[in-house]
Amino acid sequence: MSNVIKRLFKKHCSGLYNLDLKIKYRLRGRPGRCGETSKAKSRRTREDFFNRYCSGRGLDVGFGGDLLTENCRGYDFEHGNAQRLRSIRDEQFDFVYSSHTLEHMDDPAVALKNWWRILKKGGHLILYIPHRDLYEKKTMLPSRWSNDHKHFFVIDKSEGPDTIGLKQLIVSTLASFEIVYIKECNEGHTVTAPDLPSDGEYSIEAVIKKHPEKFIDSFKG
Repeated sequence: MSNVIKRLFKKHCSGLYNLDLKIKYRLRGRPGRCGETSKAKSRRTREDFFNRYCSGRGLDVGFGGDLLTENCRGYDFEHGNAQRLRSIRDEQFDFVYSSHTLEHMDDPAVALKNWWRILKKGGHLILYIPHRDLYEKKTMLPSRWSNDHKHFFVIDKSEGPDTIGLKQLIVSTLASFEIVYIKECNEGHTVTAPDLPSDGEYSIEAVIKKHPEKFIDSFKG
């Protein structure tokens, strides 16, 4: 069997598997699991994160069965395309959260615009994504740990061809915003060897507040 046929066969099987999962999840719901969101819960509780940024009704994009809070709805591939969110009208949610999903998007800027679109004015967009230097421990694709990662992220400046600066992406993509904070989260991270998977938190966390259109775009350090 040629390599081309093997790739097509693998893609076909993967498509059938995803379709089966989509049907099962839509009928029965996703089973709960502990993932990156659960890993950050104790730190966030100490920081009063939930009271500050998760009031009202939220959407957890790409939740994977690891829902941020009880007052938010999970959205994953069984509900539609996470980059477009075509089934969701503008300004529907008080907070929008996404954990370890942006790096899977074909176009992160389009994803951010749509996640921002469905957020109410005064609400918070919360991003939690793997930090390139804590998780990948390399500077260029492919990912060591996920075949579906399309981008790497650091906090500040983009480093071509594969690394996006999250702050730079936010500033160039969103309107009428305030970056409440953007920081490295490394609690419990001890494994630094490049050929071993990391433990603890190995992410960048950003909270961005949506202001009325007249607000002058700004960000804090």
